[in-house]
Amino acid sequence: MSRSSNSHNQRRVLFGAIVVIFGVLALVDNLHWFNARDYIQFWPMVFIAFGGLKISQTRNDSGYLVGGALVAAGVLMTLSNLGIVYFRMRDWWPMFIIIAGLAVVFKGVRKQKEHSGNGTGISGLSDMSAMTDTTIDAIAFMSGNNMSVVSQDFRGGEATAVMGGVEIDLRQASIQSEAVLQVFAMWGGIVLKVPADWTIVSNGIPIMGGIDDKTVPPIAPTKRLVIEGYVVMGGVEIKN
Repeated sequence: MSRSSNSHNQRRVLFGAIVVIFGVLALVDNLHWFNARDYIQFWPMVFIAFGGLKISQTRNDSGYLVGGALVAAGVLMTLSNLGIVYFRMRDWWPMFIIIAGLAVVFKGVRKQKEHSGNGTGISGLSDMSAMTDTTIDAIAFMSGNNMSVVSQDFRGGEATAVMGGVEIDLRQASIQSEAVLQVFAMWGGIVLKVPADWTIVSNGIPIMGGIDDKTVPPIAPTKRLVIEGYVVMGGVEIKN
């Protein structure tokens, strides 16, 4: 089994364990073994959990930034509920704008360095411009991101939508054999437009969300696009 498969299985086990814990807590509350309302103040820890999942999934600076922001928001809100610190989201909402700006800056700097070094580029700053990079890093944080990829050796990358939308047009791109795209949609949506000769393998995990594969399977499945990641109260749509 490949390293990526092991990593995906480990994340799946972690997510399953979290679901089991929440299920057990709900069950014992219904059986009146303890009052779960006493623990409702810890609800922001879901942000910590989802942020941790994003950090474990990503390989890019922008992904670490988004995951870290979710973890930080969860920690601050939990401490506020416990009366340890004073924190109100309505006072700190501009931080989301700052984080979105930093994500754009990080991707721009990284893209410039990799292009100057003739390496594999990371896209994500485009607005419907044609990308020839073999991997992508598309992120939308309280915003929208539309891009078109024309690489003839597309290998995958990351697509992140948090309270925003990402649309990636891959219809002019090609895969040599297999590409892996990590998705993370939280209160947001991701739309993928793929060529008719691509086979979609959906390994993503929806959490009160959905992954909708509307593609028609090709007759000769020689090119595979593997979708991995998490969809939290959002959606991923794939169509050809």
